[in-house]
Amino acid sequence: MGDLRIEIDLFSDEDSDGVADIQAIFAQILMNYGRRCVPIYSGRQISPLLLLLLLLRRRGLRRVGVPNPYSPPSSNSLSPSLPQPQFDTQETLESTAALTVELHHLDSLSTNKTPSDLFNLRLHRDALRVDSLTSLTAARSRTPLRRAGFSSSVISGLAQGSGEYFTRLGVGTPPRYIFMVLDTGSDVVWLQCSPCRKCYSQSDPIFNPFKSKSFAGIPCSSPLCRRLDSSGCNTRRHTCLYQVSYGDGSFTTGDFATETLTFRGNKIAKVALGCGHDNEGLFVGAAGLLGLGRGRFSFPSQTGLRFNHKFSYCLVDRSASSKPSSMVFGDAAISRLARFTPLILNPKLETFYYVELIGISVGGVRVRGISASLFKLDSAGNGGVIIDSGTSVTRLTRPAYTALRDAFRAGASHLKRGPEFSLFDTCYDLSGQSAVKVPTVVLHFRGADMALPATNYLIPVDDSGSFCFAFAGTMSGLSIIGNIQQQGFRVVYDLAGSRIGFAPRGCT
Repeated sequence: MGDLRIEIDLFSDEDSDGVADIQAIFAQILMNYGRRCVPIYSGRQISPLLLLLLLLRRRGLRRVGVPNPYSPPSSNSLSPSLPQPQFDTQETLESTAALTVELHHLDSLSTNKTPSDLFNLRLHRDALRVDSLTSLTAARSRTPLRRAGFSSSVISGLAQGSGEYFTRLGVGTPPRYIFMVLDTGSDVVWLQCSPCRKCYSQSDPIFNPFKSKSFAGIPCSSPLCRRLDSSGCNTRRHTCLYQVSYGDGSFTTGDFATETLTFRGNKIAKVALGCGHDNEGLFVGAAGLLGLGRGRFSFPSQTGLRFNHKFSYCLVDRSASSKPSSMVFGDAAISRLARFTPLILNPKLETFYYVELIGISVGGVRVRGISASLFKLDSAGNGGVIIDSGTSVTRLTRPAYTALRDAFRAGASHLKRGPEFSLFDTCYDLSGQSAVKVPTVVLHFRGADMALPATNYLIPVDDSGSFCFAFAGTMSGLSIIGNIQQQGFRVVYDLAGSRIGFAPRGCT
């Protein structure tokens, strides 16, 4: 089957977001939005020459058509001559004085695997990351790891798992361009450096700090070094050492220094970062990590004065878009369409972005058994809900997930059930169908509702029409809003206002 590009006519209530060099990002986009009615799936093998989508409003339901994301790309495919969706074309960003970068998904580095293989690998990475996050929140301890070369080692940052999204940026003077993972669950910025005692494979040459005019080691006596969770010092050179350890056993160690980073010609000088000479564990492809957490050494914290402590990103549906995801720093990151919920501080773990989830609706009705008490962050730092860019599938505490799942099953009882798949216990066989009805799902945060497009919660798991409900339960008290559920929204981090916002259709 050829590439399938979808255009939806939303003019009435009746019938009615380039990354050419990144090979594994699929050339399709599905734009859908509705208050209670959302598009989901077309499992029938559809000719790329013709697609007709019938959008019929129903209470909590919509009958729709959606592309098969496993169809291989084809440059010769055609789209039907339907009108483009008519959205408000007014600029949704408050200022043009901002830094904007493109984001790409980790799967883009795996050019020899099928979409099905990539999805299974993604779920494997996801499980490791969630285990890493929950182990750290349970331990609430950052005991330094002692390794050769450290008078006392430095532990900073939190679980990175594998990281899902990355960007390309320049490091040093002159800039050497590399891919770096972006992660809201980590703080310290670091990259692999030569000489490298033990490094993992990356797609770009390893950065050589001796060839950069702007690289500068941080003295052990510097406040920057002293502000680390604990301070390490190279006693011969009297320069600072760092070590970042993650919950999955991965770690990176090396020199703590300042360097210039370049984003699309925009130079940001004296960014404190780790120059790692020993990097081991679950790191794939990218040269390092750009920490986006709330801690003092994260990139947003270090550049807060320049960008007014604001940034946002929009993650496109990778199976349906040729437009790259994006991240914006500065006042322009704030979307006028965003609805905001307050940030909650966990004094035990300053890195994570905690929010208050107070309920969930299915089919326009609040789910009984799901209340704010199930997601409460207690005084000991246990529980709570975090927004995370590196986790794929949203995890909810077991009682909340069970109630949500049962409500969705009831609303989708007319669909043919399929076998369970990996961590998903609610799956459907939609093969041979051109359109299906599914209940809507809305996440209710304090002050903000997040109405999910159906493609954010019913997702394909193979190429034969099997779709699964993309939530999972966890025995941990920590709930995580993952990036599948964030797709298509501009997620706004207004740290100056201590709030997070969600803007639908934010990738346009």
